[in-house]
Amino acid sequence: MSVITISGNLGSGAIDIGRAVAKSLKFDYVDREILAEAARTLGVSMAAVANRDERTPHFRERLASFFGDFLERSAAAGATDPMMGTSSLEMLMATTYGEAAALPPRGAAELSDARYKEAITSIMNDLAERGDVVIIGRGSQAILKDRPACLHVCTTAPFELRVQRIAARDGITNEAARRCVHESDGGRIDYHRKYFKIDPTDPNHYDLTINTEHLSEKQATELIVAAYRRRLSGSE
Repeated sequence: MSVITISGNLGSGAIDIGRAVAKSLKFDYVDREILAEAARTLGVSMAAVANRDERTPHFRERLASFFGDFLERSAAAGATDPMMGTSSLEMLMATTYGEAAALPPRGAAELSDARYKEAITSIMNDLAERGDVVIIGRGSQAILKDRPACLHVCTTAPFELRVQRIAARDGITNEAARRCVHESDGGRIDYHRKYFKIDPTDPNHYDLTINTEHLSEKQATELIVAAYRRRLSGSE
């Protein structure tokens, strides 16, 4: 069962590249669904889980809006997100979103670090057992490091370039984007050190590191797909 994990700093392109890789290989793509599944499993609110996410605080601010949009799309599409397909995993995650969003706004005080890590680890391993999935961040490179059928990828780019990308994407000033990127970088390091005792910037945790300053999304996607086919599928 093949798994590709893609981690990277805010503005490095990990999410867009991950989606492109999943589309190219016809894999499932899993990102924020992990948080929804964790909330459902633990019986706490999305806010409680998001408070421990590596993409804080910028990600938390966008989470409520995202879930509102998702539920509207799900209702219109008959329980599945129109941006997703209709595989069993996608159906499960669509249901998970609805269940997580319906949970009462509580649980932050009840959610211990140990419970959070246990839930995230269990979810990652379940996804790996299903296979043929691209997983974005959240310590997936650490949790699945001993699985032989995993390709671990890191995307990176210079700080100021990432600032420019976030400013353009979110329509904010460079100063505001600089704060977001700085806070996100710190949150990512703190998250990995706290839960997995690793430095996410250490290249030894990855099979492939891609600098997106010099490579386009298409080129990065092609590199990852080629690496997957060579290492995991056995094809040239």
